[in-house]
Amino acid sequence: MSNMAIDSVLAQIRSLSAQAGAGAGSPVQRAAGTLSGPAAAAATGSAQAPAFGALLKQGIDAVNSSQQSASALSDAWERGTPGVDLAKVMVESQKAAVQFRALTEVRNRFVSAYQDIMNMSI
Repeated sequence: MSNMAIDSVLAQIRSLSAQAGAGAGSPVQRAAGTLSGPAAAAATGSAQAPAFGALLKQGIDAVNSSQQSASALSDAWERGTPGVDLAKVMVESQKAAVQFRALTEVRNRFVSAYQDIMNMSI
């Protein structure tokens, strides 16, 4: 991996980390001003971290668009569209399949966590 690619990945990790840190603390703590240290600094920023549901929807939309792209590429190859080769079609199809399996595993983990919480005795 080149230095440029590594720097790019590190910059993305830092930006995601900053976005994740922006939502630290509960809304009650932010409103009451009871946060201290890094959590207070992150919570006072003007940008709010996206809600969990929004992040989940973005992930589902990304998998959906990847599957649609792979399907369109496959259809173009079947029609004989110039510039579409089989290797590209297979790579895109496999990417979509891997993303879908990962999404399915995330869903299974959420369902398992939900069931564990619901089965806890109060």
